[in-house]
Amino acid sequence: MQHEAISVLDIFKIGVGPSSSHTLGPWRAALQLLATLQQQNQLDAVVSVNVLLYGSLAKTGKGHGTDIAVLLGLCGEDPVTFDVYQITSRINDIRTMRKLVLAGRHEIDFIIEEDIDFLMEDSLPFHPNALTFLVKLRDGNAASYTYYSVGGGFVVTEGETNLKTSMVDLPFPIDTSSDLVHWCIKTGLSIPEVVLENELAWRSESETRNIIMRIWKVMEECVYKGAHTEGELPGGLNVSRRAASLNKKLIGTQNYANGREWLQCIRKGGFQFKYILDWVSCFALAVNEENASFSRVVTAPTNGAAGVIPAVLHYFLIFCGDEDEIINEEKIIRFVLCASEIGSMYKKGATISAAMGGCQAEIGVSSSMAAAALCEGLGGTTNQVIMAAEIAMEHHLGLTCDPVGGLVQIPCIERNTMGAIKAITAAQLALQGNPYDAKVSLDAVIKTMWQTAQDMNHKYKETSDGGLAVHIPLSLPEC
Repeated sequence: MQHEAISVLDIFKIGVGPSSSHTLGPWRAALQLLATLQQQNQLDAVVSVNVLLYGSLAKTGKGHGTDIAVLLGLCGEDPVTFDVYQITSRINDIRTMRKLVLAGRHEIDFIIEEDIDFLMEDSLPFHPNALTFLVKLRDGNAASYTYYSVGGGFVVTEGETNLKTSMVDLPFPIDTSSDLVHWCIKTGLSIPEVVLENELAWRSESETRNIIMRIWKVMEECVYKGAHTEGELPGGLNVSRRAASLNKKLIGTQNYANGREWLQCIRKGGFQFKYILDWVSCFALAVNEENASFSRVVTAPTNGAAGVIPAVLHYFLIFCGDEDEIINEEKIIRFVLCASEIGSMYKKGATISAAMGGCQAEIGVSSSMAAAALCEGLGGTTNQVIMAAEIAMEHHLGLTCDPVGGLVQIPCIERNTMGAIKAITAAQLALQGNPYDAKVSLDAVIKTMWQTAQDMNHKYKETSDGGLAVHIPLSLPEC
């Protein structure tokens, strides 16, 4: 039986904010279009490209920067490496010159206001996040290419009934938490060890470790930058950044020259509950304020929920260790490996797309991932880890996605702080509990989450047609 193999690098992707499904996904779809045109030897024959955005991509695409992402993708830029400080100038150049250089080599006429259509009333049946490229060639022929951004930066091409089943042969195929527990019992390996063995199907262990540490570096830099940047977030809601002011208040008069010294100063501040709680909130706020500002973040498993896992991982490293050196590479790698496997279960058994499942599919999943990883890092058994993941999601079920103004700001940024705190609470409950007494399994929660997603009204699925999005005057500040 074929099995969908999802790597840790599929769940954790380095990209650009503010949304994995509305920014990173469309960006990657545009890159896929370029690859297809190049394979067909048609790229240099293109005379025009029209972009049609459907469903949720149309309704909240402006606030999520979908148009910007598509343009940069059509230019052939890589979201992993593109200089985010050049976004505004590049888009302004395209708008002013009315020209677009496909893949950085073939120039065509392109008028942003005319060649990108936001089809607010239209939706395609496979997924709410759909976009079509209408391509005309020099010989008069034309073709359309449709893609679906299905959450977490994953992209499905029209005609695929699901993500292509990976032909990678994993030593320990896992679709459910029952599968994971089975392999841990049979092999005697921990969850991170099982995942690391599976990753060998894609690359060497040293490569996986190096890439995970690169992912951590982006998370670390994002937290530091967000906690030291003041001002207002873009988009017109006049939302003030709060992480920097909270950092100043908490850090006091301590001096530091870089991010590592900053973490040491934080640890020196003590271990009081309120102090730790404030820092966890600061870490999460910092990441998602950066995400809202089109900065570089790690999709974990989405951009809208990108702050939960870095916040909990920072908490784990700073406040749960007794070694002198805060940055422990082995702890970081195990944390990310464990979290990724939980995320892949939701990807396979439910959804990580807010346009399909509401915010339970983003904050809920990230909180579940973080709870499991934290529990494992603190010495939890395999069954306690699974229990932690279940508890975290159980108390996010039904969470709606209702972004005010179509922006990933209200209530998205604060929800990351709540998801992080719930993850810590879930891990502690699992560590102090007996998983064999649990009445609810992780597999049952994932199944329930998917059923809840299907039952949820469409206006609560990243459309800005319901909830806070229609009850908060756009001129009001967040709090």
